[in-house]
Amino acid sequence: MLKEVPRVLLAGTHSGCGKTTVTCALLAALKARHLDVGAFKCGPDYIDPMFHREAIGVTSHNLDPFFCEENLLRQLLAAGAGRDISVIEGVMGYYDGIGLTHRASTFELASITETPVILVVNAKGMGNSVNALLKGFTEYFTNSRIKGVIFNGISGPMYKVLSESIASFGLIPLGYLPQRPELAIESRHLGLITAAEIPDIRAKLDKLAALAAETLDIDGILRLAATASAIRSSGELIGQNVQNSSDSPAGQDSRRPLIAVAKDEAFCFIYAENIELLQALGCDIAYFSPLRDKALPAGAAGLYLCGGYPELHSEALAANTELLAGLRRQIQSGLPTVAECGGFMYLHEQLDGRPMAAVISGNAFKTASLQRFGYITLTAAEDNLLLGAGESVRAHEFHYWDSDNPGSAFQAAKAGSAKTWPCAHAAKTLYAGFPHLYFYANPAMARRFVEAAGHYAECL
Repeated sequence: MLKEVPRVLLAGTHSGCGKTTVTCALLAALKARHLDVGAFKCGPDYIDPMFHREAIGVTSHNLDPFFCEENLLRQLLAAGAGRDISVIEGVMGYYDGIGLTHRASTFELASITETPVILVVNAKGMGNSVNALLKGFTEYFTNSRIKGVIFNGISGPMYKVLSESIASFGLIPLGYLPQRPELAIESRHLGLITAAEIPDIRAKLDKLAALAAETLDIDGILRLAATASAIRSSGELIGQNVQNSSDSPAGQDSRRPLIAVAKDEAFCFIYAENIELLQALGCDIAYFSPLRDKALPAGAAGLYLCGGYPELHSEALAANTELLAGLRRQIQSGLPTVAECGGFMYLHEQLDGRPMAAVISGNAFKTASLQRFGYITLTAAEDNLLLGAGESVRAHEFHYWDSDNPGSAFQAAKAGSAKTWPCAHAAKTLYAGFPHLYFYANPAMARRFVEAAGHYAECL
């Protein structure tokens, strides 16, 4: 199967070089031209796609070479692509992958998808050294796929000098973004502040779009995107033709079980593909707010508590005692439930000393350092809601908080390392643990979740 997908990938020399700012500026500028734009993020990150959605008003998807085999990556790209252009944002430095390898790196994704790459270079305080940097990046691999450069943090006159000097590398200068402190987006320990937490995010993005229209070579970027080869994949993506109209109880089909999905300021780390796959496999979705709603949506036959920042809203979550009591009663009575990271902490008896749902005994507490970070493979110790005994799925962890009852239903093995540890709670109707799950990494998980919700619905 071949599909024409005009596209570029924005890669960085390192984390913090300005990839997300440049990506959002470009997306907003493309949207201002009334183009049909697709957005993607390399890797497991949740927060950057939130900014993509704010910038262009459509769903942004993740493309992760660790979670997905090559054909699936190409299927996901083809399914989520925009008609006019798709922009993929890289992760970390271009060649940074697992350990000191390029496995699961932005470079690996560019190679698998055969996407032209634009390198984002923060050239503030640099001169001729930019040439040494570009020589290293373009020659590190024979086919680096780097075709163009966008400079960040420099002035117009400096861009003129640098754009002339890079011609010898066969690279296309595609513009620059000057330093604008008033457009900076703050960070916290898990990455950027989420888009919903910035009151003036729309105004900032509008200003970035106007700036990009002046200083980026939008036409040149569109021309480069048009040179991308057609996406070649085999088979059909599960959920490719799913309709997203059933996002509320009012849209529920009585033959399809309803899965309630937590979504508010405290719970916002949701892969769009997870929701789409659940819908494709036969369920409806209803979002609810653990901060504000007093009960789950009527008719809920499954519960998905995603990650986020419940620790920042623990007082309000604890005050919603009616919902907490209802959740505890329904989960203990067999409501099929998936709870990841922040959702897992919410199910504890206490979150940093404040009362929570008390489905999981013990306390989730703050620590002084990063507890788990990186790709892992989870192997089930026994049959449970998502996997059979001995079955595995690739996943991801990133958390500073910990639990005095982390569970032992799975064995986690860190990618690129011999390190292993027990984690997560699981039962016939439950998965609850720190690891974040990407359902396309093992679609059987999502299928079992939907089937369990279907059985529960029959008993309502």
